[in-house]
Amino acid sequence: MADTAADAAYERRLHRRLALYLAGILAFVAGMAWAEQLGLSRFWIGPIFLFTSIMLYAVIGISGRTTKAQEYYVAGRRIPAMYNGMAAAADWMSAASFISMAGGLYMQGFGGAAGHPGGLAYVLGWTGGFCLVALLVAPHLRRLNLYTVPDYFSLRFGGRWPRVIAACAAVLCSFTYVVAQIYGVGLIASRLTGVQFEIGILLGLGGVLLCSFLGGMRAITWTQVAQYCILLLAFLLPVSWLAYKQLGNPVAPLAYGTQLQKIAQLERALQDDPAEREVAAVFRQRARDYEERLEDVEGSLARERAVARERVRSLKAQGADSALVVQANRELAALPRDAAAAREQWRQAMQDSLERAKPLGGLPPHGQPFAGDPQGTPQERAALDTSRLNFLALAFCLMVGTAGLPHLLTRYYTTASVAGARNSVAWTLFFIALVYTGIAALAVMVKFEVMNNLVGSHFDALPPWIAQWARVDPLLISVDDVNGDGILQWGEIRLGADLVMLATPEIAGLPYVVSGLVAAGGLAAALSTADGLLLTISNALVHDIYSHEAGRSMSQEQRVILSKFALLGVALLAAMVATLKPADILPLVAASFSLAASTLVPAMVLGIYWRRCSGAAAVGGMLAGGAVTVAYMAVNAPSLRSALGLAAEPSLWFGIQPVAAGVFGFAAGVAVIVAGSLAAPAQPSGRGPVAKAAGAGIP
Repeated sequence: MADTAADAAYERRLHRRLALYLAGILAFVAGMAWAEQLGLSRFWIGPIFLFTSIMLYAVIGISGRTTKAQEYYVAGRRIPAMYNGMAAAADWMSAASFISMAGGLYMQGFGGAAGHPGGLAYVLGWTGGFCLVALLVAPHLRRLNLYTVPDYFSLRFGGRWPRVIAACAAVLCSFTYVVAQIYGVGLIASRLTGVQFEIGILLGLGGVLLCSFLGGMRAITWTQVAQYCILLLAFLLPVSWLAYKQLGNPVAPLAYGTQLQKIAQLERALQDDPAEREVAAVFRQRARDYEERLEDVEGSLARERAVARERVRSLKAQGADSALVVQANRELAALPRDAAAAREQWRQAMQDSLERAKPLGGLPPHGQPFAGDPQGTPQERAALDTSRLNFLALAFCLMVGTAGLPHLLTRYYTTASVAGARNSVAWTLFFIALVYTGIAALAVMVKFEVMNNLVGSHFDALPPWIAQWARVDPLLISVDDVNGDGILQWGEIRLGADLVMLATPEIAGLPYVVSGLVAAGGLAAALSTADGLLLTISNALVHDIYSHEAGRSMSQEQRVILSKFALLGVALLAAMVATLKPADILPLVAASFSLAASTLVPAMVLGIYWRRCSGAAAVGGMLAGGAVTVAYMAVNAPSLRSALGLAAEPSLWFGIQPVAAGVFGFAAGVAVIVAGSLAAPAQPSGRGPVAKAAGAGIP
């Protein structure tokens, strides 16, 4: 009875603190809006949002510092279900959810094209995955009082290799995921402060380390609660404002259907527009030019270098302006360094030109359920089947991968009971739904804003945000007067998926303080997920591998200290990889889900529900699933195919794109585990190793 009263009093204190915190956020935003009205420069608004939010997280992270293993790994197992659900939602609302998902829907529409699964697959797959977490995994793992996911493999299967391979799989999928988050951090920090992208990564990295380095899961939990509040406000405010501006109704999910109908009409008009057809013709000609270059790569590269050198020489001889000479030198330096690089660059440019020569600049109609036509030609019917198959495959990978992501499952180790873990998953779904139900609406309203207000503008009257974002990263936005008429056509503008959400306030003409808030929300989303992922990686390396292999004599406090330094090293390595800009955020994140779905989930779920599942079979299943997934992704990567001299067209199985490679790895993992377990001698009857170990914990 005393414990119940103490828990209730503890939660009341948390509620009061949360109310004060929310009031403080609203007061800060209102104060910044007032300051902007009084003339505060945009030059200061962005850095103020960045500095204030990072310092807030730093204060929470430092105040949660600890060296106790129970606190560092699982926050003392006393986090109330609602707050753990809020923290898990923030952990989940990564840069992909907050920054890229609306962009994916903007670019791919609901159903996508033959080569793109469609943005709706991400919404359905990621949301549905939590049903699997609640029903299949989280309560069972919480019952065992573990610290990490590899702990389960060690407890259930015994021996060295199940734990080591599970830890390596956790590191692989988490590292892929965290690179995407740190890329998002650099993107936002550089836009808020105006510094270079690489400097922005270092600024954001400092925030990540301040949140997680000293306090582990204890500090991360409360920083994630704080971050969720900011990202929720940062999402709902511009979406509601844009919905009210366009529709007179701030409840965007209930009202955006009207705009979807208008977009369908605008798309039909654009397809019949002569100016759009001129743009498409120019892109087709560019594609033919690149095709001609590819017929003689070395000769074409030599001619281009000669022309570029002659231009530099001519400008210098004429005494031209130094800016023109610098630009000419940059163009010369930007040419491919050798024939192999030229072949890859020109092949990619040819494919991009061919894509943009298609109707609507290569984007599918937004409301189209799938590519192709069930009543059309054989090619159109085949495209429909491929599109549907890719949609289902990606949704499956995202759902199953959700049930296996180690940083997410560890969140449910922090509740006080198994019932708390179940309730926590329900709260997580609720807090995620507050954002996910508005993402489709946001993509539609931004596309309408661009089609209706931006397209048709004169190039000399384009809004300044276009040039500002292009300076951050030219891949985020492409605007070019292709047909030379001085008017912006739909086919002449291409927004990157990572830009749509961050630029929404500027696209909609909202006050700049809203842009600062949205960037702070994106920063919170990226930081919250990066915190959990870095902790997962460092724990896998130290707690699950090093302490069992070489550090058995270490105390719990020494393991915690070593985990902190491992976290620091992994963070620096991930930052270095992120500076290379390996891919858009959404494909990187989807790859990590495929890896989790193929390596961890088959052995984990079969180990929970099938007593005959053996350790040797689990090891084989994890290796087989991971190998198939990685091989399918690698062999279909354009850069690797070019390096190996393979055909440019990918070698797809059943037309499924590499982003959903986990569907093959999952099937391979299940098949190997089932076959290996059936071939092994049956275990004697009894309660089983997992049931017997419930409540025992891991030392």
